[in-house]
Amino acid sequence: MTEHFDIVIIGAGSGGLTAAGFAAQLGARVALVEKHRIGGDCTWTGCVPSKALLKAAKVAHEVRQAGHYGIVAEPPRTDMAQVRAYVRSVIDEIYAHEAPDELRRSGIDVILAPGRFLDAQTLAAGERTLTARYFLICTGAHPVRPDLAGLDEVPFLTYETIFDLDELPRRMIVVGGGPIGCEMAQAFQRLGAQVILVAERLLPKEEPEVSQTLRTVFEREGMQFIPGRARAASRQHGTIRVESEAGTAEGDLLFIATGRRPNIAGLDLDRAGVQADARGIPVDTSLRTNVKHIFAAGDVLGGHQFTHFAGWQAFLAVRNALLLGSTTGFTDIVPWVTFTDPEVAHVGMTEAQARARYGDTLKVSRWKMSRTDRAVCDADTDGFLKVISRSDGTLLGATMVAPRAGEAITEFTLALNHRLKVTDVANAIHAYPTYSTAAQQLAAGVAVENFLTGTAGKVIQSLSKIMR
Repeated sequence: MTEHFDIVIIGAGSGGLTAAGFAAQLGARVALVEKHRIGGDCTWTGCVPSKALLKAAKVAHEVRQAGHYGIVAEPPRTDMAQVRAYVRSVIDEIYAHEAPDELRRSGIDVILAPGRFLDAQTLAAGERTLTARYFLICTGAHPVRPDLAGLDEVPFLTYETIFDLDELPRRMIVVGGGPIGCEMAQAFQRLGAQVILVAERLLPKEEPEVSQTLRTVFEREGMQFIPGRARAASRQHGTIRVESEAGTAEGDLLFIATGRRPNIAGLDLDRAGVQADARGIPVDTSLRTNVKHIFAAGDVLGGHQFTHFAGWQAFLAVRNALLLGSTTGFTDIVPWVTFTDPEVAHVGMTEAQARARYGDTLKVSRWKMSRTDRAVCDADTDGFLKVISRSDGTLLGATMVAPRAGEAITEFTLALNHRLKVTDVANAIHAYPTYSTAAQQLAAGVAVENFLTGTAGKVIQSLSKIMR
């Protein structure tokens, strides 16, 4: 028997869950099809377990640093099985709120089976056959296997398997300097492994200063860094070797973190007439594929690979499918955070992007965290705040490297959304002492400088001299 729905959502990660919840709130008849586990990468192999692991690693690091604060503590010893148990307990707690029975109670028909199109109007999901007014594809992405000579003969882990470890490696090689590679490299170094990170540059999409800051921190914590592209891998007598342009790394565990690729295999998109390739599924600004009633959102598009962006897009895809009118599912104002310590947060344009568009008619403002009192109190002075603006003060982008930078960057995201100027940030009172104080300090400096170099400022300075 064929079952009919208002909307069928394929994939129950961040995007699919957000979409299904919103569609159910609108009163639509919703089917959510998932071939593996509800929650997707974020819950099981991404955001949640990685942040739980980073917390455990930070505790170990702080115990080692306790003497700096006058606290006597024994050197920590990592019980990896217990660390894994903690990570799994966090996953279980978060999953409890998105388990199938919870979703069904909210009016969502959850189908745990692979979905594949039979034609543009019909989807097979296990033993069931579904038709719908609209379909939404939110199938996410998977780790990319790099073109590394000899890798077929060498065991390695990716973010899909790294959280199953119950023994701490003695020496760990990490290939890839993106967010996943940097986070896991620092986590395992702090847990007690000797990590060798092989990458051309740390966080290559960020400002150059970010890479320099992180490298300083990583090397101070004992991590080894080989700045070159990995070319070959081999294994001999239990030792794994990775050769790069700049040197050779040896270890007993290899972690590969070289990007992700959209999940489109097995969907039989050609039967539905949906265009797609290895780079993802093309969509228009409303998130429609070339087949008008089939939408796609999130990582499967091949663009930003962020849980929050996937959820935002999926929400708008449902809005565009089920409500009148249309809202664009794309924006240049997308914040992101790499949860190293210090955190790296960014939104808007980098300096290079701004100069490519506006030339030299822009202002670059910087504030060191060593000049922010909260950072000094916490002995966390590595990092900085960098703000890019137009010559008239209109904000273009911001990068922050600091503890809790992911929380503080929201201020600049909101400012960009409302097209505010840097001086508007200065006008808002910031609680003291916080890391966000850096934003007010930087913005106040810009405001005073702009004022004093303007005509009114010169007049006031002249009057001030006369009055003295």
